[in-house]
Amino acid sequence: MSVTDAIRYLPLTPAVLQVLVALADEERHGYALLKAVEDQSGGGVRLSTGTLYGIIRRLLDDGLISERTTRDGRRLYKLAAFGRQVARAEADRLEALLGTARATRALRRPATS
Repeated sequence: MSVTDAIRYLPLTPAVLQVLVALADEERHGYALLKAVEDQSGGGVRLSTGTLYGIIRRLLDDGLISERTTRDGRRLYKLAAFGRQVARAEADRLEALLGTARATRALRRPATS
């Protein structure tokens, strides 16, 4: 899939972006994913299990993540290549937005003497 395809998914909700980021380096099962999102957001994003599994279902349906079941029946989720493109496109979008915002007087830090 192309970058143009990835851009169709933007903007992502903070919760969806956090889930994609939590899966960027390793596959995780549901509970580990809940904890990773909470930890990486400094407690700012706390997902209920219902919300998490709704996000997971959408991400699976859209091909942003993949799933495998272990021999003991655990479901593990992994970031797909297309999911990485979408997460990167969202990060680029947010960086551009932040750059624009910082260029305004509204967000410029006051000079210190």
